[in-house]
Amino acid sequence: MNSASSPTQHVPANKPDPEQVQQNKQQNKQQRQALTAASTAHAVHDGLTDLIYVLLPIWQSQFGISYAIAGLMRGIYAGCMASFQMQASKFSEHYGKKTLLVAGTALAGIAYLLAGQTTTLIGLIAALALAGIGASTQHPLASSLVADAYDEDKSRSRSALATYNFAGDIGKMALPAAVGLALSWWSWQQSVTMVGIFGLATAAWLAWVIQERRPTPSVHLPPTDATALPSTQHYSKGFQALLATGVIDSATRMGFLTFLPFVLKNKGATTATIGLALSLLFVGGAAGKLVCGYLGRRIGMLKTVWITEILTALVIFCILYLPLTYALITLPAIGLALNGTSSVLYGSVPELVPIHHRSRAFALFYTGTIGGSALSPLFFGWLGDHTGIMLAMQCVALFVLLTLPLAWMVNKELSR
Repeated sequence: MNSASSPTQHVPANKPDPEQVQQNKQQNKQQRQALTAASTAHAVHDGLTDLIYVLLPIWQSQFGISYAIAGLMRGIYAGCMASFQMQASKFSEHYGKKTLLVAGTALAGIAYLLAGQTTTLIGLIAALALAGIGASTQHPLASSLVADAYDEDKSRSRSALATYNFAGDIGKMALPAAVGLALSWWSWQQSVTMVGIFGLATAAWLAWVIQERRPTPSVHLPPTDATALPSTQHYSKGFQALLATGVIDSATRMGFLTFLPFVLKNKGATTATIGLALSLLFVGGAAGKLVCGYLGRRIGMLKTVWITEILTALVIFCILYLPLTYALITLPAIGLALNGTSSVLYGSVPELVPIHHRSRAFALFYTGTIGGSALSPLFFGWLGDHTGIMLAMQCVALFVLLTLPLAWMVNKELSR
């Protein structure tokens, strides 16, 4: 009787484990922190990098430099940034990604502080070299922090890396615009000094917010010397094809951006119109990072890259032959295609390399792409001098199509 009258206890089916729920919440919090910190670092460093375009004309008037010297100054910054990425990745394995990223951001801030105090061209060039060394830490280490945080979810990892990539475009648009506005009231020395203080404040914030996660490799480390700096031979053919795709894509982007103002000027564009054109292009580029990241998840890397690269080639030809007004209308589309491809490309890096080589793989990838973007204006500029700017830009458009078979090789390995 008692057993019949006692209430029946119902145990809820599939009741979530409180401990597991708490672990998931903690993991999500760590992922958000890593993505926020990496995205902030990307925005600040890319803003510091593109700020040089605003300052070069002022420095040209201040120091009486030629266009060649102005280009050299930009090249020194980019060269130092590209050259020290592999070393930054290597040192991070001993001192931690957080330490190197914070130190690099602080170094970039100090460099801008020094640039704001210098009165000589040599001092300014030295400050730019120092800023480039500081900037070398950002791409390989910040992107690796995001990949580590989302290591257990490859789909969300690509989305997070696309968000991180998009943050860089926000910095490119925001910081140069802010300094351009500040120059209406302040001298360039005062403006650059404030930028240096901003860089140091960012470094302090990164030191506070980053909680570096050292992932446990899912496979055993190989018996080889893992501390040796790897070359491309240490990676699969898929990664080598991905690297080559990134180099060509980056070289195309920089070759196009360098000579686009000359094409528009030949169509009758004024300086203000060229500025508007670049704004339209960068807005499209910022949207492209997110759009192509989404497409990469929906239709795959291969189809996304083929769509964006073919679109790039077609729109370059349209810009060359359309009247000025219609050429301006097409610029957001090519901005989307030019910048969006990179989201899909380097979002595939974690899937093609062992976890213990991830930081170095990102460093190698960025070193190659930045190197390609540094050299392509020299080649296409030489070609333009000898054949004309129209033919040189046509070669830029055709050059990007070399990525199509390379993307197929990458996709082949990803499909395994």
